[in-house]
Order: sequence, then structure tokens, then C-alpha cells
Amino acid sequence: MSTTAEPQAARATRPGLVLLVVSAAVFLASLDLFIVNVAFPALSRSLDASTTALSWVLNGYTIGFAALLAPAGRVADRIGRRRVFLTGLATFGAGSLGCALAWDVGSLVAFRVVQSVGAALVTATSLALLLHTFPPARRAQAIAVWSAVGGVAAALGPPIGGLLVEASWRWVFLVNLPVVVAALVVGLRVLPESWDEHETRRPDVVGTALLVLAVGALAYALVDAPERGWGDAVVVASFAAAVVAGVLVAVRAARAPAELVPVLPLPLFRARAFALACLSIAAFMAAFAAMLLGNVLWLTGGWGYTAVEAGFALVPGPLLAALAAVPAGRLGARVGCGVVAGAGTALFALGGLWWLTQVGADADYLTAFLPGQLLTGLGVGLTLTNLSAAASSALPPGALATGTATFGASRQLGATLGVALLLAAVARSSGELPGADRGWLLVVVLAAGASALALAIGRAQHPDLGPAPREEAP
Repeated sequence: MSTTAEPQAARATRPGLVLLVVSAAVFLASLDLFIVNVAFPALSRSLDASTTALSWVLNGYTIGFAALLAPAGRVADRIGRRRVFLTGLATFGAGSLGCALAWDVGSLVAFRVVQSVGAALVTATSLALLLHTFPPARRAQAIAVWSAVGGVAAALGPPIGGLLVEASWRWVFLVNLPVVVAALVVGLRVLPESWDEHETRRPDVVGTALLVLAVGALAYALVDAPERGWGDAVVVASFAAAVVAGVLVAVRAARAPAELVPVLPLPLFRARAFALACLSIAAFMAAFAAMLLGNVLWLTGGWGYTAVEAGFALVPGPLLAALAAVPAGRLGARVGCGVVAGAGTALFALGGLWWLTQVGADADYLTAFLPGQLLTGLGVGLTLTNLSAAASSALPPGALATGTATFGASRQLGATLGVALLLAAVARSSGELPGADRGWLLVVVLAAGASALALAIGRAQHPDLGPAPREEAP
């Protein structure tokens, strides 16, 4: 467990500026999960690539992000969260520049993996930096803002991407650079250093590689199966590899040598609220990712919207999510995080059900599409803050970085599987109503499962995580 001494230098830190820097970095990391969705048509034309191939522009980012979050958290605990956070920002910026200069799909996917490394380093340390800066009485509010920024950024990807694609798809990545530079400059001045002086273990590289293999093989099988056939030898072998690698991940985590940090912190999952929150966020983010990509494909294909029109058609949802997030955090603190998150995920499922039953071949945005946007947007606002708080409520201070990183990994793994399942559902009928209906049905099923898991959490409260670990002024 971390020590609890807090020198006066740490007290002089300005929490507002720390929140600004951390929020900017989390905004970029979350934004780049989904900003490329609306750029798919432009990327396909420019790079002469199929939607299936382009899916790895999304999955390369989410798989790397998910697999590296937990190891990044422990590295940060050992060598310093400020140091890892700033390194992650610089890495993310370098990856963004590489994406903007990419010459084919392979190079774009490779630079997206570099981005994912930076995003993992930033996200794994962001909440710990906040909680070590804010006093206990203000930590629930900091968690609410942190959660809201990530969720809203992910939902704002399409409208921002739609505007940027009008100039060039490369601006989708170049737009990150000014924010990265500004966050680095301010972060060097205001972020306090903190670490766990008792942490001497190293991340488990073998376990991390097995996790990447398991998720990557599963995503590959789901994306390729509709084209190759579900009985194809390559598809069957990919599913088998995913199962074997997944089992090996669990075995490796259970028997990790004492000097290594397992890729899955299995003891944390003994806490019921934490385990349920991780499962619920995975299912919810699968529904969210499927909804977002599916709606972009439908609006640009089925209704013939331009990238800009599709982007702005998706604005009402994130706006409502932004408005609801902080009040939802307060409501969760009053009546229970699981209860509010369960209601949010149920509203999200109702939004998918609305589209499934109301959207037709003829464009009818106001009465057929917009109500679903409002329902899903409100659902996002109610859900993300409270599932994050429910997970945090079960973590002891010494496991904060690892626990929040594991929860974040669950989010990214869910998003990866959501994209893969969506592409499997709409295969060969992208832009056609039957394919869109299958996509919305998938959203309903996933969100309903997330709701049941969230409700099982019950009245978990926003945490008071006690005194901050030892800190050193930058």
C-alpha cells in the first residue's frame, strides 16, 4: 500500500489546472476511439480499402489500449504517475502525426497502435493524478468530470470528424497536436509526482501478449466470418486461438511469478461491485461502439447523408450526455451508483429499440431518428459516471491505479467486440435497412445485459478514497 505523507509542495498544486490537463488528455484518448468512424468513406476512397480492412483502424487502437492499461498503471505506480502521464501524451502526439502521414491501411493501423500506447499511459494515470490532487470532499466531483469528459469525447467523435473530413481525413489526426503540446506545457508545470514506493514488480509481458492475441483473434474471426463463412478453417482456427489464449491469460494471471504484475488482477474481481461494474461497462461499451458505427453507416449509406450531415445528426446525443453526466453523478451518490447506471443502460436499450421499430428506408430524422438519439444520449450520461464510481468504490487506495486501469481496459475490450459484432451483423448489407435493423437489435441486447449487471451492483456509493499517496512536487 502507498504511504500517506503529503508534503506542503503537493498542497500548493492548483487542482483546477490539474483537472484541465488531465481532462484534455482523456478527451483526446477517448475522442480517437471513435472519431474515425465518420471518416470511413473518405478513408476507403483514399486508401482503396474495404470496411472490413478499415475496422482494424478502430480495433488496432482499442486492442492496444485495453491490453496496455493495466501494465501502464503498475509502471506508473512504480516510477511515477506524472512521468508516465507526460510520456503517454508525447507518445500519443507522435502516433497522431504518424496517422496523419500514413500512406496505406497497414501504416495507418501501425500508427494507431502507437497512439494506443500513449492513450493507455495517459488513461492509466489520469484518475490517480486527480485523486491525489483533490481533497476527499471534492473527489466525487472530480470523478464525475473525468467520466463525463471521456464519454462525451467518444460521442462527439462523429460530428468533429465530419467537419474535419471535409478538408481531409488527415485532419482527424492532426487536430490532436495543438492540444497535446498545450497539455504538455501546462502539465510540466502543474502536475504533482506520486508513486507507490513499495511497488517493485514488473508488468507481465507474456500475459499482455496473450491478452492481445485473445482479443485480436476473436475480433478477426467475427469480422472475417461473414465473408469467409463461419465454418472456414481460418475462422475456426481464429476462434480456437482466442479461446486458448483467453484460458492462458487467466492461468498466467493466477500463477504469475511474484516479481511480475499479472495482466489481470484477479484478486480485485473478488469485490462484487468491481467485478459487476467491469462486466457492465464492457457490455455497455460494446453496445455504444456498435450503435455509433452502425448509425454512421446507416446515415451515410441508407439515407445518403454526407459526412458533415451525419456528424451533426449525431450531435444531440452527446450534448444530452454532457448535460446529464454531472447531475447523474450527484444522483448516484444519493441513491446508489448501480441503480442510476442500470436506469441509464435501460434508456440506452430503449433508444436502440426505438430505431429498430421506427426507422424506415425514407429519411425522417425528426420523428424516426432524433428520439433514439435523446434516449441513448441520456443513457450515456447516467451510465458512465456511475459505473466508474461503482468500480472505484470497491478499490482500496493501494489498488487505485491498477483497478481503474482494469476498469478502463474493460471499456476498450467492450468497444473492440462491439465493432466486430456490428460488422458481423451488417455484413454484405451495410447501408440497407435489414442490416441496420440487425445492428440496432444487437445494441438492444447488449445494453439490456449491461442494465441487468448494473442493477445487480445495487447501492454502491461514490468513494472517499482517503489520504493521497506520497507526492513530490514536479
